[in-house]
Amino acid sequence: MRNNNLKPLAVTFFLSGIWDSIAAYQYLFVIGIGRTINKPLIDPFFAIFLGSFFLCFAYLQFLSAYNIQRYAFNVGCLIFGRLFYVVQLYTAMAFIPDFPSTFWFTGIIDGLFIILYFVFAFRGGLSFKSLFLPEIATFPNK
Repeated sequence: MRNNNLKPLAVTFFLSGIWDSIAAYQYLFVIGIGRTINKPLIDPFFAIFLGSFFLCFAYLQFLSAYNIQRYAFNVGCLIFGRLFYVVQLYTAMAFIPDFPSTFWFTGIIDGLFIILYFVFAFRGGLSFKSLFLPEIATFPNK
């Protein structure tokens, strides 16, 4: 049985997968291969490496959105990842001289996703535990 109360969370998770797909494209082709953006300077290998991770995150979000209650732990994982990114980004902008401020909007978008994850998860009936501690599966003995 599907939980319709979690539909907004599933849609938000799917949309954040689209956002990560855009980041993957940017890192793969604009920062990595195309070298259109090179400030801050990043080696093309690492840009492509990051782009591949963004593709993995997007794939995880797209497929988890179809059964969000079962994969609520993935939402928690992305909360940690996005929170770490936002803190790291704004810390770099504040304390590293000449760090470009052109990425400020990504921190806002990722911060918005974090807030929406929490709001829609709790409104949908998920607990803090279901987001951050995986459910232990029990398998019948054969």
